[in-house]
Amino acid sequence: MSHMHKTFTIDEHYLNSLPFPAIVMNQDGQAIHLGKLAEQLFGFSATTIKEHTALFIHENLLRQLSLEKFQTILQNDVSTYIKQIQLQTYTNEEINTALLAKPFIEQGERFILMMFMLPELMINSVSSCGTLANLKQGLDSTFMTVTLDHDGFILECNAEFLKTSQWTPKRVIGKTFWQLFPENKESEKITNTIWRNLNNGSTWQGEVEKVTKAGQSYWVLLTAIPTFNIETNEQQFLLIEKDITKSKSIQHQLEKIAYIDTETGLMNAHRLEKVISNMIEEERNFSFVYLSIDKFYTLKELHDQQIDQSLIVEFTNRIKMYFQDSTMARINENDFVVITPLSEWFIQGFLSYLQQHPIYNSNVAVPISISGGITRYPEDQTTFSQLMKASIATITTVREAGGDKIVSLSKATHKALNRKALIEKRLLQALDQKNLKVLYQPQIDVTSGKITAVEALVRWEDEVIGVVSPDELIPIAEETGLINNIGSFMLEKACEQALSWKKAGLDLKVSINSSVREFRDKNMAKSVLDTLAKTSCPANLIQIEITEKFALEAEVATFITQQMRKLENEGIAFILDDFGTGYGSFRYMQILPIDTLKIDKAFTSSLLKSEKTQKLMNGMVQLGKSMELKVVAEGVETSEQADLLISYGCDAIQGYYISKPISAEEIEALLVK
Repeated sequence: MSHMHKTFTIDEHYLNSLPFPAIVMNQDGQAIHLGKLAEQLFGFSATTIKEHTALFIHENLLRQLSLEKFQTILQNDVSTYIKQIQLQTYTNEEINTALLAKPFIEQGERFILMMFMLPELMINSVSSCGTLANLKQGLDSTFMTVTLDHDGFILECNAEFLKTSQWTPKRVIGKTFWQLFPENKESEKITNTIWRNLNNGSTWQGEVEKVTKAGQSYWVLLTAIPTFNIETNEQQFLLIEKDITKSKSIQHQLEKIAYIDTETGLMNAHRLEKVISNMIEEERNFSFVYLSIDKFYTLKELHDQQIDQSLIVEFTNRIKMYFQDSTMARINENDFVVITPLSEWFIQGFLSYLQQHPIYNSNVAVPISISGGITRYPEDQTTFSQLMKASIATITTVREAGGDKIVSLSKATHKALNRKALIEKRLLQALDQKNLKVLYQPQIDVTSGKITAVEALVRWEDEVIGVVSPDELIPIAEETGLINNIGSFMLEKACEQALSWKKAGLDLKVSINSSVREFRDKNMAKSVLDTLAKTSCPANLIQIEITEKFALEAEVATFITQQMRKLENEGIAFILDDFGTGYGSFRYMQILPIDTLKIDKAFTSSLLKSEKTQKLMNGMVQLGKSMELKVVAEGVETSEQADLLISYGCDAIQGYYISKPISAEEIEALLVK
């Protein structure tokens, strides 16, 4: 095969990897690529060369190379070596050198790679070549080595390589680099990456799978190095390999152990996920059957200690016997999954099978109750995560109804899960496209009768889903981790709006709701302060509302408290929201930097209906006052409620009596009124 039949790419990366000054010339005799050494030799930069429109051959650089000689080299199928030729640099310095000219084709056009083999560089190269030869001799005793030509054909290999690969010199010489690897997509991807690196003058190293002459797989740690053979004036590539098949085999065994439940021999959840993903890729229909032993820990307590292992082993044996030829996994101590094409009535028959084949402990039958859920792919759910969530939702429903049943995913649960999955998907897009809106609900200061603060509330109306209420949105956002994105969005909008109002002469504080999940991130305080700096918003215009659940966690998590204090020191105030609905510990009110109590609307709504509620609410207001905290009542809908709360000593009121959540423009109109 002639070199001219091979199409490949030569660019600056390749030229810089060569030990000699090198340029690439097109068929018109114009230089289009220039290596670093050539830049130094000629005094031209690569940029100058590309901007230079004159032909190189007619100019100073290659004056002795005639157009006829240039065309002969261009049309040749082999390299041309000129022992001596004179160059003239950009500064008119004359240089004598040997020239190696290699024609090649790229995208149907002819080019010539010209390497100027200066005498002083020849000496260095010979020296380097000798060093490389000594190095290669040392490597041959320990490693497998293979030398490739610039087209990827095998030129030579050592005894270690022949021993491992089972090739003979006669058979392997002339084979290509690619024929040493398995024929699959993954291998093709790796070999193409290695070859691209080599042709760009870069070394590549990594673990790769190879095949012997007989097609048997083995693994090597491969180092692939671009080199240059001074004797043949050719680019070559050296492969240095270490056999790691044994360690790779141990690794595979460890992975197998990691994927197997040792007690039952069934696969575990990690392996199950991979199996399910493969089945989904292959578009295979199946039922995902989740089986959970009810009151497992109670069973263990009622029977002796040996029941633990024997129960699970015996239960596993019954699953294997009943669901023959199905895929099975143990998810945790008392939960199992069966992947089967079997019908629903047959799956539900497993409960009868258990009754007919009871598990005994000391000759006494153990009363096992099973809650099970059947979710079908692709009719019900379409991912492993969705199948698991659907199963857990079904199991919960079964247990609430008394357990000991295996049921299919109900239409209501199916609808709810699909909506939840759709919300998760659309929420990602909404955050990316900033489709969420912010509304503001005002608070009136009782003393002045003025609006002094607003609560920023997220609103989302999706074109596909419709209106998603905060009560539905926030739990999903917390579960998926998207609450952090919503929190960042809300904070930035609140800062921008607070600053805008301040510039307009309106003195309004803006409060945002924050999740404890956000504050579990140890960079939360920094993130808040960065947003304040980015928007140029004064810290004292922002308030953060937290729930009692948040407060209880912060009470024991020192780093959360530290972050809150850091923000308080900068001027941000904290409001304890939904006060009275959480746990009955008030210790956090002493520890945390809380500025305001906001009494939950559940108390306000029943204020006029119950004397007990009136006393309770009055007590909560007085508690706040005794701790020198501001007290806000939310959910105020009537003047009677407002009057009673004011008489208790509330500092501010919030609710539909004042205003529903409205836009920033409507807040401004309300202030004018």
